[in-house]
Amino acid sequence: MNAWDTINKVVVVGLGMTGLSVVQHLQRVDKALHIRVIDTRAEPPGREQLPDTVELHAGSWCSEWLLDADLIVSNPGIALATPELRAASQAGVPIVGDIELFAWHCDKPVVAITGSNGKSTVTSLVGEMAKAAGIAVGVGGNIGHAALDLFKQDCDLYVLELSSFQLETTSSLALKAAAYLNLSEDHMDRYDGLADYALAKQRIFANAERAVVNQAESDTWPLDRKVPVVTFGFALSQYGLLTVDGEEWLAAYDKPIMPVADIALVGRHNVANCLAALALADAAGISREGAIAAIRNYTGLPHRCQRVADINGVAWVNDSKATNLASTGAALNGLQLKGRLHLLVGGDGKGADFAELAPILAPLSVTLYCYGRDRQAFADLTPDTIMTETMDEAIAIAAAASASGDMILLSPACASFDQFANFMQRGDHFVALADQYQQRIAS
Repeated sequence: MNAWDTINKVVVVGLGMTGLSVVQHLQRVDKALHIRVIDTRAEPPGREQLPDTVELHAGSWCSEWLLDADLIVSNPGIALATPELRAASQAGVPIVGDIELFAWHCDKPVVAITGSNGKSTVTSLVGEMAKAAGIAVGVGGNIGHAALDLFKQDCDLYVLELSSFQLETTSSLALKAAAYLNLSEDHMDRYDGLADYALAKQRIFANAERAVVNQAESDTWPLDRKVPVVTFGFALSQYGLLTVDGEEWLAAYDKPIMPVADIALVGRHNVANCLAALALADAAGISREGAIAAIRNYTGLPHRCQRVADINGVAWVNDSKATNLASTGAALNGLQLKGRLHLLVGGDGKGADFAELAPILAPLSVTLYCYGRDRQAFADLTPDTIMTETMDEAIAIAAAASASGDMILLSPACASFDQFANFMQRGDHFVALADQYQQRIAS
């Protein structure tokens, strides 16, 4: 029996991009469904795009609708512990999310990625690998397109980024491979500690043919050891590193694949991300040639260690999303350069103590350009430090001082609010300055 034979009344909780994708998908599946939408915002985004046949209750909850439903499809940003949802669940109304709906109607291979950090990069990279191999691929979930909107394309493979929130309401997603990259504290306002958060992410393995896990983090391994495990990491991993003629190479099962130096992405953490992506690509049947081509050409998501220009042999890298100490540390840790690093830091430091950066900077040939309101907080981290009022001034000095083999890296370790509206505007401004400098060099 089709699952929809017993469903007539569906309540979608939360509008916006995801809620609209759910409504549109439900109407494609069965035009006879009675669809209602609840959004506690008085003016929910997307309301003007709702079909006239869909009822909307805005500005508060409507428990009557919830208790009358055959199915509730809830936005992942709304906790299942919300009293109204808990009451509906206790009354026997099933509650799912958009990813579970995706699972019910997907008939093509899927790989999925979760983790506290790096999942957007790995998801995007696997998508680029598939494209380079000539595979029609849909990439979405917690990144870019809502998962259900991917059905509007003709795809032979789906690559999904999944948050712990999405996984809470997902139970039947069949995966060729599921990757759990890493675990660190996040969303502690929603979970009862780190163990509870980790358990939500474990749901990604429920129907996976293969688990891709971090060799160095046992918390990422499936609790159900019946799931075949493939590891990635820098040591003793199936997808790891080899030394070939004194040079580091990405490797799979002790067979060299390509030099680490050929990776377009910046940062040691992105070497690990490439290894995880290779494991997923192999599980999805993506050709090794396509995977290698993507690793050599993929420069990253905007504002996340994104290589935006190469000017006279100098790499310009936008890591504006590094708004805290840990993010900048990840970009710098293990960074290998032929030349000198020109590192731009500063902004609104949010009271942080940046002393932890000192040992990370110590092995690097680095000039530190400190700008913005809290620039003095970086003053004693390295011997070679330059203070400026603005990022523009810092970039002008760095551009003039740089030589072939160097890198100009914006990884501020601070929020942007002293001089920019947000980290995106800050990163876009960095890219614009790089473009201007390149044009001056060319003219």
